[in-house]
Amino acid sequence: MQITDILAQMGGLQSMARELGVSETQAASGAEALIPAILGGFKKQAQAQPTGLEGLGGLLGQLGGGGLLDNVLAPQSTDVSQGNNVLGQIFGSKDVSRAVAQNAASRSGLDPSLLRKMLPILAMLVAGYMAKRQGAGAAEQSSPMSGGLGGMLGGLLGGHGAKPAGRGGSGLASMLDMNGDGNALDDIMRMAGKAMR
Repeated sequence: MQITDILAQMGGLQSMARELGVSETQAASGAEALIPAILGGFKKQAQAQPTGLEGLGGLLGQLGGGGLLDNVLAPQSTDVSQGNNVLGQIFGSKDVSRAVAQNAASRSGLDPSLLRKMLPILAMLVAGYMAKRQGAGAAEQSSPMSGGLGGMLGGLLGGHGAKPAGRGGSGLASMLDMNGDGNALDDIMRMAGKAMR
């Protein structure tokens, strides 16, 4: 199952649509276009941590853990400053966030300014979901996601580890992952670099 389907089932996309005053269809197509880069950012973070995925789990906790997801799902408006903290951590700069939104706009047909507003909310949904799954994974070793964060990131990025996702994998992640290294973010960064020249 794609993470966008999971977030829709949990009510995350509906909450985001309500908050931004857009249709659920627009929220879903924005999420489809943005999530591969967000997951790519988390994957890069995991690779950069000296303790790998354990370090990423600690980082998710510092950023707000499962509370990030609860914040978006709550009836009151979302505190997007937490989402901006997540984006700062995984993308490093606002330029990267803008490039990700621009790239998603060209793929989804949605306005880049709307996608920029979606980014922090989606980052909170994804980070909060991963933090909750990590906690649940420790308790449910029989679960198919019990490979912890590594298995989950691999599964969410298409389930083929570092190889590009095939026909059955995450279509968008594999489309964005031009060099087949399992990470769409570096490809978006390269495109952003070309666009800014």
